[in-house]
Amino acid sequence: MKKRNLIYTMALSMSFLLFSCQGLVDDINEDPNSISSLDIPPVLYLTGAQLSNVSFQLGHLSRISALYSGQLFGFASVYGDIYRYNISTAESNSSWNKIYVGVRTNTKFIQENSPGDNLLVGISKVIEAHALGSAASVFGDVPSSQSNSIDTEDPAFDNQLSVLSDVQKLLDEAISSLQSANSRPMAEDIHFNGDKDKWMATAYTLKARYYTITRDYGNAYSAATNGIMDAADSFEFVPRGTEASTDDKNQFNTTLSGARGGDIGSGESYLTQLLDPANAAYRGNSKTDETARSAYSYVVETDGESNFGIIAPFEPNNLASYEENILTLAEAGARTQGFSTGLGHLNDYRAWLSGGGKINSNFDTLAYSYTAYEDADFMGGGMENSDNIEMTRALLREIIEERYVSGFLSWMPFDDHRRLRKSDQDLVVPFPLNDSTASGHVGRLPYPTDELNSNANAPGADPGIFTSTAVNQ
Repeated sequence: MKKRNLIYTMALSMSFLLFSCQGLVDDINEDPNSISSLDIPPVLYLTGAQLSNVSFQLGHLSRISALYSGQLFGFASVYGDIYRYNISTAESNSSWNKIYVGVRTNTKFIQENSPGDNLLVGISKVIEAHALGSAASVFGDVPSSQSNSIDTEDPAFDNQLSVLSDVQKLLDEAISSLQSANSRPMAEDIHFNGDKDKWMATAYTLKARYYTITRDYGNAYSAATNGIMDAADSFEFVPRGTEASTDDKNQFNTTLSGARGGDIGSGESYLTQLLDPANAAYRGNSKTDETARSAYSYVVETDGESNFGIIAPFEPNNLASYEENILTLAEAGARTQGFSTGLGHLNDYRAWLSGGGKINSNFDTLAYSYTAYEDADFMGGGMENSDNIEMTRALLREIIEERYVSGFLSWMPFDDHRRLRKSDQDLVVPFPLNDSTASGHVGRLPYPTDELNSNANAPGADPGIFTSTAVNQ
């Protein structure tokens, strides 16, 4: 990881605009082509950090995690090989760069050069925590403590649990800064336009996510009670392009509209089977009709133009959502507060689904139904407990399956499956291996080639995708 003193094109362009009108004789003894990063207002670094985070969270590795979570199918080319577990460390190069150059360099610059701007600093710390927390979850041990300085050439790899602890502290600092801030319009903030309350709710939802990953369900529930409680406040990437432009559209749609058309899609994935009323694995029942969500969630692999649902050209992508937050309340609530608390949160979510949540207008004429569940549905022999397990476990199994479905195209299914394999085998969503000769399900994604080759403190070799990270060992 070489020196990451990167200045984004956007910031440079603004700099040239600001300084081009100076008198020709001003500062005649200074190099007119020399522009210091300190000459650029820190707020101009925010959009670059946010877009880099979006590109990592919703990009290539996220799609790979869905291949390994039974949610997407790799048909051909690189995604066909990766689907069958033939993955190179080179697949992580771009994502790693976005985390440590695109996000961390820019957010650290903001924090070091605008200490009195609590709103800007608070937002930057949420973005930084999101990128670093996802990195730790996906890869395992990653640079954290020694990557705080952009001048550190070869930062050490910190233990995954230590990094996740650092992330919680970073989110606490973000919340503290935001609590002391005043909201203000901020065009550079592409997510919430400077709304501090929405950023605080996002920070709490992320805290709940990382507590869940470490199985600290009490703190996960507590954090989620302050998290995103309205779908309209979800932390999303909302494409701002136009039909005539190939830029700024749903990232997956753009991928299929380009060179990867025909390479990756839903196919006969386990998620497709769960949602298909005609399939033997269908998860529906007399209270649940998944017809509309099945159509909305299906990714047509041929090209982007054939998709009108979850990857339609201008369909928003969740980064941290109402869906995740309330289902975290349901799972953590059932585990720590009891059956009734968990069921109450699940039924709140089902009420939202019954109002048309989780589909768009292209599919709202298709059938869907999510009637509230009752205690009896989870008792032995009930609708959701045909195998007569303990009723709270039956409820948890349903919540986990709902997280699997609702978390499509997020990290949640990949994170959940690895977490539950260690401690809750009876709750694991039973998607099959992509290749029967594999040694087991994937435990992590590979470190990037560039980092392995350039950082003297990197592991000598990648541990392999079937190795569990520290939190899941």
